[in-house]
Amino acid sequence: MTLRRLVTTCLTLALAPQAANAEEPGNEGPSVTVYSSADPAGFDPQQFIAQQRQGYNPGYAWQVPGFGVVKELRRIRLEAGVNELRFTDVAEFIDPTTVSFTDLTAPQATTVLEQNFQFDLVSHQKLLEKYLDREITVVVPSGDKTETVTGKLLAAQPLIVLQTAEGVRVISGNHQQIKLGALPDGLITRPTLVWKVDAQQAGEHQIRTTYQTNGITWRSDYNLVLNAAENAADLSAWVTLMNLSGAAYPNARLKLIAGDVQRIQPPAPMGMRGMARARELDAVGGAAGFEEKSFFEYHLYTLPRRTDIAANTTQQITLFPTARDVKVEKLLVYYGLPDAARWWFTADPQIDRNFGNQSNPKVDVYIRFKNDQASNLGMPLPKGKVRVYKADDADGTLEFIGEDLIDHTPKDEKVLIKIGQSFDVVGERTQTDFTLDTGRKTMTESFRIQVRNHKEAAQKVVIKENLFRWLNWAITQSSDKFEKVDARTIHFEVDVPASGEKTVTYTAKYTW
Repeated sequence: MTLRRLVTTCLTLALAPQAANAEEPGNEGPSVTVYSSADPAGFDPQQFIAQQRQGYNPGYAWQVPGFGVVKELRRIRLEAGVNELRFTDVAEFIDPTTVSFTDLTAPQATTVLEQNFQFDLVSHQKLLEKYLDREITVVVPSGDKTETVTGKLLAAQPLIVLQTAEGVRVISGNHQQIKLGALPDGLITRPTLVWKVDAQQAGEHQIRTTYQTNGITWRSDYNLVLNAAENAADLSAWVTLMNLSGAAYPNARLKLIAGDVQRIQPPAPMGMRGMARARELDAVGGAAGFEEKSFFEYHLYTLPRRTDIAANTTQQITLFPTARDVKVEKLLVYYGLPDAARWWFTADPQIDRNFGNQSNPKVDVYIRFKNDQASNLGMPLPKGKVRVYKADDADGTLEFIGEDLIDHTPKDEKVLIKIGQSFDVVGERTQTDFTLDTGRKTMTESFRIQVRNHKEAAQKVVIKENLFRWLNWAITQSSDKFEKVDARTIHFEVDVPASGEKTVTYTAKYTW
């Protein structure tokens, strides 16, 4: 058996790695891939930043809806034998079960014996607790002067209790300073990853470390600017990146994963589930953005340049260059069924003649476009918030006219954005007849739907109707053509003249 000399080496490495090897050229900085589960309806990055500024316990960062995978390349010197490696400036919210260590220079000659994540960072309270049963000195006010009290620390919270030569002394929080000795063992100033590595080959090695960290996420924000004719728009897209992971990533290669990636996490405390409104962004275009490609069942967005990801910040990066002259269509939709009946599909026929015959007067306004190359788009759109603007002819300034959420939208799919309700176009829905024959198990119901247009231009309106009373139905009379959209929905698409109105009537027969 060959005996080798056992050597223990302690190395402390900074975050930024040195030059990359030939296998992965250009990787002079860390690579960060960010996954997001943020709900754009309520996720507010600034709420987390505000909590941290107010000094709240950073443990809430695990509640950030997303996580990151951090990969770093470093050059180190290893001695033959057992080496202890200490990597500082890693993310504070590392998942230590995800840490991996790979020797790219001599993978067969290097073995990881142990790995540890040390996170017992120095704080005022922890420091005092390390001095329990040890002598400390406290300087406290005494009138216009100060008093120096020295004794053995018996308790550190909520009050400082000292055993002095004169007896036990209790000191409140109005002391001026506390004098301690050297930093006790077991406390560190920065989160640290520690490996014990057995190396058979001495010399310079390039290693790769990978880990997952909480406290980092992203979301997408879109700005749609309509033209004067409301038939085309410019669409810009931004990535809002938030980093509360407890580390900065200078000169990083940034990637984003869009899609619904399953990850097992503990349930969140009730107090952390609600988020505030989303932050506003400028409605302006940007330069070249992320490069997109299909990746497994998701989409991967890679920033073609490096960027500095600062700690405890949010930053906006262009997702893709502004798409100009996107063909859009404005839709007015009248859904006259009252809210209480819109989803009231029961296990039995709904025979109450008064149910669902109230009228909702509001006409909803939508913008619709197709995410294809013909519309100057055709790039998969991550879910996010779309804000819609239109220029005021008087001064050319952009005015906000509404916003909506979109889900992950593949290319060649339609995007429908609800931006509000019409001021000058209103509707009225009236039940004109209802008959019920329980013996024959039939029911007949008639409606008159009026759409009134107070604009000086004709308007196209889609009238949406739900046949909510029972599964089996037939339209026995209709004043206008209709489209059967699904098993319980029909659409009438009508033109309403300028300063006029349009009336649609129909009769539905239900059988069971």
